[in-house]
Amino acid sequence: MGMSDLYGPADEAESIATVHAALDAGVTLLDTGDFYGMGHNELLLHEALRGRDRASVEISVKYGALRGPDNSWLGFDGSPAHTKASLAYTLRRLRTDYVDVYRPARLDPSVPIEETVGAVAELVKAGYVRHIGLSEVGAETLRRAAAVHPISDLQIEYSLLSRGLEAEVLPAARELGIGITAYGVLSRGLLSGHWQADRPLAVGDFRGHSPRFQGDNLAHNLRLVEALRAVAAAKGATVAQVAIAWVASRGADIVPLVGARRRERLAEALGARGLELSAADLAAIEAAVPDGAAAGERYAAAQMAHLDSER
Repeated sequence: MGMSDLYGPADEAESIATVHAALDAGVTLLDTGDFYGMGHNELLLHEALRGRDRASVEISVKYGALRGPDNSWLGFDGSPAHTKASLAYTLRRLRTDYVDVYRPARLDPSVPIEETVGAVAELVKAGYVRHIGLSEVGAETLRRAAAVHPISDLQIEYSLLSRGLEAEVLPAARELGIGITAYGVLSRGLLSGHWQADRPLAVGDFRGHSPRFQGDNLAHNLRLVEALRAVAAAKGATVAQVAIAWVASRGADIVPLVGARRRERLAEALGARGLELSAADLAAIEAAVPDGAAAGERYAAAQMAHLDSER
């Protein structure tokens, strides 16, 4: 997402080089959305995958978020017609015959989840989609969806600062055999270890109105990061590596998504793969950043209202 939208300007050549570096390092999952830069991110992935073996990667695509030409957000559409039309444009932008995982970005309250999943199931039957995923839905919605068609995974925010799914959503997913694709593992940069309180933000940067990046909330959250930095230093690791490794430690059914926009950040993130966390390490990490310790909600109020997972 950050290569095309919402985190300020990005360098396209560096973005493509970062995708190449990820693939060369053995990364196989590429996650995008048709509304990331209004199609730009899918076109970017097409360029990055040019000359590569399509079968060597799994492309996960979110759809349904409606955008205006002024970058505004106009709601969500999970209707069968929009589902099928969106995929047609996605396939053309990616220059591929299929996507590996297709998922609505949010629950459309005006469309029963059974209808949305049923439409994607038709695309699976036709060969355009391999697997059905969901994003930011609650346990009840997850069960209703799985009753229509097998769900491969639920994409949902999960980090040391965002552990809300642990109460109901994660147990339901495990009961149903549904994996978790965890986004926001670095809490949009807060847990990167590189964020500074006085960092200037570009116009349109999502974090400019994100509650966790505001005033006293930011100061509080950065104190948590410094506590985590001490734990990381004792492991000979960076804050980001420990934060990613913690998410990965939560279960083999949980895949951390890394949103690096530059090769140097990607290299740091990939260093988390070899980081082993003992029971004592995990205890120290959770003492540094206890469950529920974050100051501020993960989205502004208007966006929180769209999260079925938070109801």
